[in-house]
Amino acid sequence: MSDSFQALTPASTSPPVAIAVGSVGLVQTQFHDFDQPLPLMSGQSLPSYTLAVHTYGQLNADRSNAVLVCHALNASHHVAGISAENPDDLGWWDNMVGPGKPVDTDMFFVIGVNNLGSCFGSTGPASINPATNRPWGAAFPVLTVEDWVMAQARLADKLGIERFAAVMGGSLGGMQALSWSIACPERVANCVVIASTPRLSAQNIAFNEVARRAIITDPEFHGGDYYAHDVVPKRGLAVARMVGHITYLSDSDMAEKFGRTQRSPAADGDYHYGFDVEFEVESYLRYQGEKFSRYFDANTYLIITRALDYFDPGRQTDGDLTQALAAAKANFLLVSFSTDWRFPPPRSREIVKALLNNEASVSYAEIDAPHGHDAFLLTDPRYHAVVRAYFERIAKGIKHD
Repeated sequence: MSDSFQALTPASTSPPVAIAVGSVGLVQTQFHDFDQPLPLMSGQSLPSYTLAVHTYGQLNADRSNAVLVCHALNASHHVAGISAENPDDLGWWDNMVGPGKPVDTDMFFVIGVNNLGSCFGSTGPASINPATNRPWGAAFPVLTVEDWVMAQARLADKLGIERFAAVMGGSLGGMQALSWSIACPERVANCVVIASTPRLSAQNIAFNEVARRAIITDPEFHGGDYYAHDVVPKRGLAVARMVGHITYLSDSDMAEKFGRTQRSPAADGDYHYGFDVEFEVESYLRYQGEKFSRYFDANTYLIITRALDYFDPGRQTDGDLTQALAAAKANFLLVSFSTDWRFPPPRSREIVKALLNNEASVSYAEIDAPHGHDAFLLTDPRYHAVVRAYFERIAKGIKHD
């Protein structure tokens, strides 16, 4: 990325915001309203809903260069660039998406959609339930990855996009990309699944349950209807984030960042005999947890982690992933990371094997990186080279205006 900067001033911002050359720049959120009820996998439905969206680049004349980027648990539609609403907010995948970047917005029209149930602009538990004129709270419907795909497909219809050049995502976003290839095979030319899995292990479900219990048992949770009490279950949210964050990092990465460093060793030895922050890793986790509790919604956390737990394409085929993926017609790129113990490489290889059993076109890269699950968000040159090469190949088959 270039180190050059240009200054732009959004209407709501003063002084000017410094934007790196190579960035998509300032991005304004678009809101798309849908009045037709959305049937859900649970048997429930949403009577109406809104999706918050960012777009980057230009849609070409035949609408063949669109790329849908699906987000992970605590991310949003803000994939790249600087939010016009909050100039301090840089897109969570800004190193991946932009002019000259691996997903080049000079060639592709990139769409980021905030999932239903989230807390960053799309309809979620904090939104008003039209039946009660109060926030949905705990009454918000159960959601699945497949429900998100159906909502995203309706957005694509509204934008006139019949087929995506690619659907991509990391972690939970990769599950959505995989689900797209099964549910809408004619609408996906390429499916890019990064640091993901065909289903959660029992250990992963267990981590999610510990996090959920931290929230549910917070006295300020009030059965999910804390909005009416004008409180937030911050302690539970903070602990949930701490638990999750531990799973995103590798042991070696944590050792390198923090080791056993103590912030202020006791004058008389190594022991404080107390429970305040003492080790650097404790300070880091508490900081991450407390920050998270200030901007994320507790009900959203419960809904999305349950969607993670439920995801299993093989559920309808007696666990046969090959059969579950038989309908897919896309070309595939899968990427995993050696130290990702949350969604380790064998889980990606399981998807690759099932696709090969179906004689699908598959590219697979296993990156030796020390950063654990979070590696998919970082700028590893080998990882980015793989994604860049794959998208350059996609671009060759697209008509450019």
